[in-house]
Parts: sequence; C-alpha cells; structure tokens
Amino acid sequence: MKRSSVIFLLIFFIFGCDNPSVTSIQLSDFDKDISVEKLGKQLMAFSHGLNALESNMSNANEVLIGVHGRNSEGYEWVYPLKVLNTNNKEIYFYRWPDDGCYQAPAENLILEIEGLLDTYPNIQKVTLMGHSYGGIVVSHIVENWSSETAFEAHIIASPLAGTAAFIKSCNFEPLKKIKNNIVLFEWRTQQELDNAFKGLENNPQDINILGSHVTTLPDTYKGNRLGHNWSISWVADQIK
Repeated sequence: MKRSSVIFLLIFFIFGCDNPSVTSIQLSDFDKDISVEKLGKQLMAFSHGLNALESNMSNANEVLIGVHGRNSEGYEWVYPLKVLNTNNKEIYFYRWPDDGCYQAPAENLILEIEGLLDTYPNIQKVTLMGHSYGGIVVSHIVENWSSETAFEAHIIASPLAGTAAFIKSCNFEPLKKIKNNIVLFEWRTQQELDNAFKGLENNPQDINILGSHVTTLPDTYKGNRLGHNWSISWVADQIK
C-alpha cells in the first residue's frame, strides 16, 4: 500500500470517526465575564480538527493556528489567542487526539491548511503555534511543508529532541533543518522551572535545528514562575 493511502486511512480512522461534543465558542467570548478555566474547557470541547474562532476570512490575509499539547485543559491558550488577534488575522484552534502518536494528526492539519489556502487565495501567511507535544506536531509540518505560502512556526516548551521512549514508540525523528521559505522560532523554558521537564536527566528542548531562532525564557512572568503553561502567554506578548 502506498504511503499516501496509509496516511489517508489513518486520518480517516482518527478524525473521520470522531464525534465529540461541538461547541460554538468564538474569540469574542473571551471578552465576556467567563472564567479562563471555563473558556479553556470550551476550547478543548471542540471537535477534533481545525476550528475557527471567528469568521472574518474575507478580510484576513493571515491565519494563526494554536496547537495544544498533551492533556491540555485549554486555559493556557485563552490569553495568547486573544492578544494575537488582529483585523487582518484569522485565529484557529487545532484539536487533536494527543494520547497517541503525532503523525496522523499532523498530516491531517497539513490537509486542512491546504484546504484553507485553496478556498481563500487571499491568505498570504500561515502562522502555527505549537505548545509542548503540540510542538512535535508543528515540527512535522515544518519538515513537510510544500506550499509557497509564507510559513512561520513558533514552538514553545516542546521536547523537540525527543526522549528514548517516545522515539521508540512513535518512530520519532527530530527535525534537523528548515526550508528556505519557513521561519522557525523555538521558545525554551528553563528546565528547572518547567514541571514537564525538570525531573528528566536531559532537557528534551535542547536540539540544534539548522536555521532556527532560539530564545530561552526568563524565570518569571507577571510575578509568576515562568513554567510550562505560562510560556505561551509570555511568547504571545513578545510577538503580538
């Protein structure tokens, strides 16, 4: 069986048969008197796939897509998605089955982005933000991006170097270099402050990707320890 056929069957099995509860949350809801925790739960209640948080594609020339990590509660995305919104930018949230390997969800996202570009030729730039395990999904897209559309990736607090167990279980091959039409930013937390990584012998964020821009985050953010989940908000403040 050809690789493309295998990928299609995997995507159909994971996404085509999935029917979680659907939510109608929009970016405008982020300004209402709703708790961050509740908004996060509504984000995570989206059906698996690419979900629009607003409907302004006729005026937008850029899309920004947030890709959550494993076991996300969603609340860590509320502030970043809100502050990164602009009049010419359409915001999306990608829900994916994060309890398995990343390849099929990543390939599905590529297909969904390609569909957007075909439907809306006014899109001139695609920006992806991947947090934690979501950064692995984004790294796969960086490696396999074939469109001529400008592409920018922000990978935040993500184990891009992998771990021995993950490399074996998911046949993971770390990204080594980026293509000329891609801009990649790695945003790394300090290992001893990040509860996802501080107990590990080696920091899985440490990797040398040719052409990548690397920033190590400070130790505090707005008076809080700058750990795993706060990292997205800190990055959003830097790039907004």
